[in-house]
Amino acid sequence: MKRIVLGLQYDGSPWQGWQTQPGGLTVQDRLEAALHKFSCAPQQTHCAGRTDAGVHALAQVVHFDTDVERDAASWVRGVNAFLPASIAVRWAAEVPAVTPDGFHARFSARARTYHYVLYNHRVRAPLLEGRVGWVFRPLDLAAMQQAADLLAGTHDFSAFRSMQCQAKSPVKTLRRIEISRRADFVILRFEANAFLHHMVRNLVGSLVFVGKGKASPAWLGDVLACRERHRAAPTFSPDGLYLAKIDYDAAWGLPQEAATGFPF
Repeated sequence: MKRIVLGLQYDGSPWQGWQTQPGGLTVQDRLEAALHKFSCAPQQTHCAGRTDAGVHALAQVVHFDTDVERDAASWVRGVNAFLPASIAVRWAAEVPAVTPDGFHARFSARARTYHYVLYNHRVRAPLLEGRVGWVFRPLDLAAMQQAADLLAGTHDFSAFRSMQCQAKSPVKTLRRIEISRRADFVILRFEANAFLHHMVRNLVGSLVFVGKGKASPAWLGDVLACRERHRAAPTFSPDGLYLAKIDYDAAWGLPQEAATGFPF
């Protein structure tokens, strides 16, 4: 039995998230269908991080176990031949034989990075529909970064957790949030050991609240400390959210691509 790891990129706009559903309109459903057609055998995949409906991936990582003999290049070209234009395998690799302490796309991950791209302009851009969040009011990035710095470290992020979150603990380590501007685009980069359901989108909503001048940076620290979801700003749209990078031990030898943070 071989364990194959794939690097996946997708536009989440047409799909109802990553995880398989009865209707079959998810990224996992389409990927497993393509793997089945290419390998002539059913394949069950496991991902590094489940993305919601409308959320994109620059560098999703998945694995599956198979007896099928194919080289890495064949897994890329062959599976892509059966995938829609919005989903593509970027690379493939075989990891050492399956063992209890072997590679797992989710549990072997050391950190995850998400990028949120905001279009900050007084008029919406139709060509960017579904690919960026939009804020028409000017944003104070210095105030947003000051607020973001209050979130760094290990905290209980219950104030930014959805009611549907199934995580065993709300305590996560947020290693960094970096906020930068490129022309009319504002990019927010979040790196953590793991994220709660809707955590990034809830953080973006609150940071935008500060950026608009509706609250001080210190307000976000108070929201974090209170651990009450209703105290934070509304959840921001999924359009500008990208799963950008999954960090693994270099010993696994995965040919991961470097995500620039600007997907266009």
